[in-house]
Amino acid sequence: MRDISLVKLLPVEPRVPFISLRMAAAVLSTLALIASAFLFATRNLNYGIDFTGGTILEVDTGNQPPLEDIRTRLGQEIGGIGLQTIAPRPGANSDHDYVRIAIPLQEEGEEGAAVQQRALANIQNALGDVIPDLSADACGPDTPAPCVRGQDVVGSKVSGELRRKGLLAIGIALLMVLVYIWFRFEWQFAAGAVIALFHDVFLTIGVFSLTRIEFNLSIIAAILTIVGYSLNDTVIVYDRIRENMRKYKKMAMLELINLSINDTLSRTILTSMTTLMALIALYVLGGPGLRGFSFAMIWGVMVGTYSSIFVASPLLLLLGVRRGSRTETPVAKSETA
Repeated sequence: MRDISLVKLLPVEPRVPFISLRMAAAVLSTLALIASAFLFATRNLNYGIDFTGGTILEVDTGNQPPLEDIRTRLGQEIGGIGLQTIAPRPGANSDHDYVRIAIPLQEEGEEGAAVQQRALANIQNALGDVIPDLSADACGPDTPAPCVRGQDVVGSKVSGELRRKGLLAIGIALLMVLVYIWFRFEWQFAAGAVIALFHDVFLTIGVFSLTRIEFNLSIIAAILTIVGYSLNDTVIVYDRIRENMRKYKKMAMLELINLSINDTLSRTILTSMTTLMALIALYVLGGPGLRGFSFAMIWGVMVGTYSSIFVASPLLLLLGVRRGSRTETPVAKSETA
């Protein structure tokens, strides 16, 4: 049977002039970073309830209306409503549909509390319209579905603390990457990796400002995953650069870095493509609840692959990496005998 695997389609020894394109890539990245900063400054992010505060309702719909009917009706009542399906609690009827409705905080203070109560009343009235048999009582053993099984309030102080902790988590991740790469390679490698990661994170924030997709704690988790994925790609290229620095002691650094990128190109393509296939399936089939997370991951894989080749590696030339004691290993006596 004929072998049609993707590995056979990739060249055995690719020689793509990536480093020759570094100036064009630098211009593209700079413009993208400026655009991201402008979008964030002018439009900010579409923060979810995790970061803004609000009220969360959990409703057992009893399989009456389709989810999209509920979403359309509530969206007409109050803008910014978040709606997603959730798993049934232990002991609940697994044949029923359960939805989580997030109502953003309208205002802060005593007046804000009154406004929030009115918004909650409007949502409950709208639910009553789209789910005619919705019980006013909380779900219980004697309360038939459909009914409201829970209501939680996220205050502005709690949401502000979550926002600070989310930013702190990203900052700590970048700092630990800097320390690890510095310890494992050289400071030029560490600086290049962190700048590339900052590039990826900032472009992700920019695309969320542009698309207005809800930015919540799951997106923070996606960004931290992007940091790990992009770092993995970068370390693979860096490790090959270090090996080639030992192997080709007289090769010019520009040519050596380009050779190293090409050496790892097939692995980069195969890893990115297989990851993207899984993420695209999650985006298409995962439903609205996972759409923001999967979109962030798809974007992160693409921009992380780009930055490993066109940002992290060319930065080594700019930072003046040289063959030194830590990038070369002494030749053993048995090898020289």
